[in-house]
Amino acid sequence: MTTTNISPSSIVVEVLRGDNYDDWSACMKSYMLAQDLWDFIEPPGLQEGDQEVDSKPIDHQEGDSKALRKKNAAALHAIQISCAPYVLSKIRSITSAKVAWDTLANLQQQHSPSHKEQSDEAEPSEDDESQGSEQSVESEPAEDDESQGAVSNEMNGPLLTLYKYAHNGDWDAIKTYLSRYPNAKKAKIKPYGRTALHVAASSGNLKVVEELVTLMSVNELAIKDNEGNTALSIAAIVGIRKMAECLVSKNENLVTFANRYPKIPLVEACVGSQMDMVRYLYSVTPIEFLCRGNVDQGSRFLKNAIGAQMLDIALDFLHRCPRSATTMDEVLKSNALFNLSKMPQIFPSASRLAFWQQWIYSCIPMQSIATTDDNVRINMPDQSLSESKNIILQVSSKLRGFAINLLAFLGIKQIYDLKKIHIYSDKILRCMCEHISTLDYEEYLKADVDGAFHSAVENGMVEFIIEVVKACPHAMISVDGNGRNLFMSSIANRQEKVFSLFYGLEAGGAEFVSIVYGSGNTMLHLAAKLSPPSQLARISGAALQMQRELQWYKEVESIVDPTDNDYYNKDNQTPRELFTSDHKDLVVKGEKWMKQAATSCTVVGALIITIMFTVAFTVPGGNVQETGYPVFKDEKSFTVFIVADAISLFSSSTSVLMFLGILTSRYAEEDFLKSLPTKLIIGLSMLFFSIAAMMVTFCAALIIMLDGRLQVIIPIVLLATIPVTLFMLLQFPLLVEIGVSTYGPGIFNRKMKRWSKSSTDRLLEVNSLLSQTV
Repeated sequence: MTTTNISPSSIVVEVLRGDNYDDWSACMKSYMLAQDLWDFIEPPGLQEGDQEVDSKPIDHQEGDSKALRKKNAAALHAIQISCAPYVLSKIRSITSAKVAWDTLANLQQQHSPSHKEQSDEAEPSEDDESQGSEQSVESEPAEDDESQGAVSNEMNGPLLTLYKYAHNGDWDAIKTYLSRYPNAKKAKIKPYGRTALHVAASSGNLKVVEELVTLMSVNELAIKDNEGNTALSIAAIVGIRKMAECLVSKNENLVTFANRYPKIPLVEACVGSQMDMVRYLYSVTPIEFLCRGNVDQGSRFLKNAIGAQMLDIALDFLHRCPRSATTMDEVLKSNALFNLSKMPQIFPSASRLAFWQQWIYSCIPMQSIATTDDNVRINMPDQSLSESKNIILQVSSKLRGFAINLLAFLGIKQIYDLKKIHIYSDKILRCMCEHISTLDYEEYLKADVDGAFHSAVENGMVEFIIEVVKACPHAMISVDGNGRNLFMSSIANRQEKVFSLFYGLEAGGAEFVSIVYGSGNTMLHLAAKLSPPSQLARISGAALQMQRELQWYKEVESIVDPTDNDYYNKDNQTPRELFTSDHKDLVVKGEKWMKQAATSCTVVGALIITIMFTVAFTVPGGNVQETGYPVFKDEKSFTVFIVADAISLFSSSTSVLMFLGILTSRYAEEDFLKSLPTKLIIGLSMLFFSIAAMMVTFCAALIIMLDGRLQVIIPIVLLATIPVTLFMLLQFPLLVEIGVSTYGPGIFNRKMKRWSKSSTDRLLEVNSLLSQTV
């Protein structure tokens, strides 16, 4: 006996799940008619289109008709393999194909809208799970199961269909669906437990959301998914303001509902940097809820608003609720003050503007950007306005748009925005420090002001440090987790602007320079250690990095006691020994970098010397045979030619000599401070002059030879400027960086103005606070 393998896909398009019975039964009937099996389902004599079976099924037990039993088994097998597992469980024990068919038909009628009994929740079929995220959704009853009525918990199909309609934004299909299953609008769909309103909101289908809101009650709008999100939370993440307005207009309490993390919609919008949504939700979220009703949410909102650089909103909220700056978030164990200390990019001390950008920055008036709205809006014209006024408004709008685009192209708009951020960050910091100054010592410790202070030191935030010290002078003598004070930490993290504050202390800050912290290291030991990789990466080339390390060591060495040079730490190393051991790899890299640069430039310089020396004896036009003088010796262009040739030859020779000096240097540590950088500056400068003079020599020779043919001379002269320009673009920034680093004013500001109280005043204030706590 042979066995025939039959695939369900060869019988029906989809296995029977519960929502596709009509399509399934039609396919099954066609298959059974083709296989001569339909007589076991519908006995002969009925019309082809009849849906109801009145006659009894064929008695397959009469006689020993082996052929009839085989056909019944084939029909029953075809039905069984075409059902989903949870449907198959209903007919597993049935041995008659006719009875199995009728049972499935009855199950379909029980799950129709007129049926009012609830079935047990069903599991999805294996085929369903392979269809993807949208086709693997199970149905789940709403919170009030008894009112679910029209939607069966067992039938996966209807809610799957509703999910797809809501995802695609097909309101007409949703409306038809809800007319059959009215309570489906509040049904929660697995695996995420979202309603159709959640799905439409996450897909950004505004029309569907508006229509569903009109159909749903106030309580139904507050249904949460498995993550605890209401539809408003989803809309806040998506960032469609009209969607949020529609939801809040019907249930204004939605703005106070937090998800499982827990975040209210306002916070979710901040996390997603949805500016327009944040402005709206901030206007409708009760300040009392953020300030008094739920301090955690207020602190969380302030942190995220600052993090998203929505500083105007953060400043407004901070004025209304100052204590939110120091209120600790019990979930994340931080507050807005600590988060602000990790954002150096919004403060002027982190700006790296070119000189012309700095000039534009200083010219922008501060008063003009103090408002929260930086857009100049033109009101829409009324119907009574004349045609001429409409034209004027349109032209003004276009001109304004052109001006904004021009400013953006020139980079002025970015500088304007940067200055506005700096103004708001300064106001936020001052407002926080005003609140900090009112805290007693216990509240000061609970707010972790010292932690935020030392975080600002690590990030080089000079403004933050100064304002905190003004509000709480005792913060200056606090130590971080490694036992390091303000200036020790600035040395370890290579924050030169913070270290320069040392020069603004009264009496030179003598009480800070002789401190030895836990590991037995002095300030000079910290300067002898290798810089953090993030700070080294800011400097071009290993040689310049080594130069910066030496500058740090020399600067700290100049302020400490001379006896510290011989002080041994716990590893039995003096500062100089520690510097040598920590920087030996950097010295090797610096030597390699210098030699590679010198070798490349030496080759270029040697080629220029060869060419320019030859050109001096093969002048254009040749020489007079009788006298040996050049033919064009009396021409002005010839004078330019010979002078430029000489300049190119001499400068390239000087350049080669400087690079040879670099190649033959001993590469001691001290050489990286001035000797090697000086040779590199001279070599690159002379090489630049030699290339420029070579181009001038070439152009002068062409002018002599072409004798006034400007249509040829001018394009060639313009082309000759290309290599000079490229050299400037590629090498000039490095040359400037080396020059400023070697002979510039330095990275430390020794002329820092006094900015802090004396040490005596600080100690008195600390003792006063300590006595209060006792």
